[in-house]
Amino acid sequence: MGCDGGTIPKRHELVKGPKKVEKVDKDAELVAQWNYCALSQEILRRPIVACELGRLYNKDAVIEFLLDKSSEKALGKAASHIKSIKNVTELRLSDNPAWEGDKGNTKGDKHDDLQRARFICPVVGLEMNGRHRFCFLRCCGCVFSERALKEIKAEVCHTCGAAFQEDDVIVLNGTKEDVEVLKGRMEERRLRAKLGKKAKKPKAAESVSKSDVSEETPGPSKIKTGKPEETSLDSREKKTNSALKSAANGSSSGKAGKPPCGATKRSIADSEESEAYKSLFTTHSSAKRSKEESAHWVTHTSYCF
Repeated sequence: MGCDGGTIPKRHELVKGPKKVEKVDKDAELVAQWNYCALSQEILRRPIVACELGRLYNKDAVIEFLLDKSSEKALGKAASHIKSIKNVTELRLSDNPAWEGDKGNTKGDKHDDLQRARFICPVVGLEMNGRHRFCFLRCCGCVFSERALKEIKAEVCHTCGAAFQEDDVIVLNGTKEDVEVLKGRMEERRLRAKLGKKAKKPKAAESVSKSDVSEETPGPSKIKTGKPEETSLDSREKKTNSALKSAANGSSSGKAGKPPCGATKRSIADSEESEAYKSLFTTHSSAKRSKEESAHWVTHTSYCF
């Protein structure tokens, strides 16, 4: 059956060989890496952030991922190393004045130039379209091309002037080798942060214990001064004691003074003074009168009968 009319089959039609590996279009891959979020697969829009491995994300997509880490999201593996919002850095990107976007393509008949990019390097002017290597600084978030950092060697950011080290430079959308190097740096950085937190905990406990001991043991100022109520009570007790001592000394020496409380009164009749001196006091017998000599209740004067 078949081969009618003098058709001659070829070998590749009869013998099935191995399937050819489908090659990914490089242009499409670059567009996906540099123009779309690695987490939500949406177009990148400000604010744009980058992780410690050099991948680009929309900030709102990262926040949603951190709030809802469900296992159903297949794209969550691309951001599994992001544990908090501190693990990403907001990028300071420089706009490309030659990029028009969809403004001139209103009818849909305009060719999209994939070489044009939304952002450029502020130092050299290279477009950030994936043809050139770009990197950013973790300390400030400024984005430069790798050529600019190599040509203008400095320990300070070219845009904001912030100081940075070699570990702060992270390549954006790098190769597999670059990702492995960045992953090793990330693990070392997080390990150092954990060890630093553990070292701070015993120091904080020691400071708290020292403050408790200082509160329990009063200082020299507290010992000397004391409370005003206690000092006033002590002064009053001292005054009463001194008054009692002075009264006791006065009575023993025979000097005139106020007798202490509870002492018995001495009558002038029992004293050894003369009768003329005793008659001056009301307790003397001459000053006392009988009922007949006392005043009548109607009269005003005492001697009117």
